[in-house]
Amino acid sequence: MRLQTVTLLAATLLVGAGLTQRALAWPPDLLPASALPLKAALRADAPAVTPPPAAGLCCAILELRQYTLKPGQRDVLIDLFDRYFRTGQEALGLRVVGQFRDLDDPDRFVWLRGFTDMRSRAAGLAAFYDGPVWRAHRQDANATMLDSDNVLLLRPAVAGTGFADAAPPPTSPPGGPAGSQGLLVVTIYTPFPAHDAIAAQELADAFAHDGAPALAAAGGPVMATFVTTAEANSFPRLPVREGEGVFVTFQAFAGVAAYDRYRTQGVMPWWRGHVLKGLPEVHRLVPTAGSRWQ
Repeated sequence: MRLQTVTLLAATLLVGAGLTQRALAWPPDLLPASALPLKAALRADAPAVTPPPAAGLCCAILELRQYTLKPGQRDVLIDLFDRYFRTGQEALGLRVVGQFRDLDDPDRFVWLRGFTDMRSRAAGLAAFYDGPVWRAHRQDANATMLDSDNVLLLRPAVAGTGFADAAPPPTSPPGGPAGSQGLLVVTIYTPFPAHDAIAAQELADAFAHDGAPALAAAGGPVMATFVTTAEANSFPRLPVREGEGVFVTFQAFAGVAAYDRYRTQGVMPWWRGHVLKGLPEVHRLVPTAGSRWQ
């Protein structure tokens, strides 16, 4: 109780002296759990409603969906997705940013889906999953999966930013071989404690100051950054990972060779000095033939 009182008094004095940012530089674990609401109030960087991105950018709400599939079933699901599920969702106004093979896991399928807000997300998902396209093919799709609940519900780390409009997919056969147009590298940073959404936003802020310039100078500029949204899942029929805060970067490369060259530049880990729950999680993703992101 004495520690809590001293902490709250010190923060109050710092605010009065105009030193809020210095107070927030304290490591989160040095503040008692009861002081966390004060820290959130001092820095309201997880708005109740995410502001929309600028025109032409996606998306105020982004799902990063990672599916673990039964051995040998990834191409079966990709064929269904490229033939029916992308166009079926887009016909209802849903935004499928891209769908991908994970180069480091033959049984992982990853895709990104975006929305303008949580209300339109709920309406759009209900329309699709209660609609004719999903009803016609859901049994075949579900038969390929072991787990489809590894889903991060994200918002732009910087208000007004996001993905640029993806170009239409090339005229290649649905379900065909992995696209050769590019490589998307997704890196997930989980702060410690993992439930601390404020720590995730602080990682995003530190990256904007230290990480982004260093990565761009090494030939690996970041196209978008996202953090876990504070908004509740508006479509509970599809579970998402709740109770954790993450920071996610998306980098685009011409291909695997370009990414390998970038890695030889010896970029120092920008996140050193921040407490993470393990090493960053890196996924090398290649777009499917029917993916809008190439």
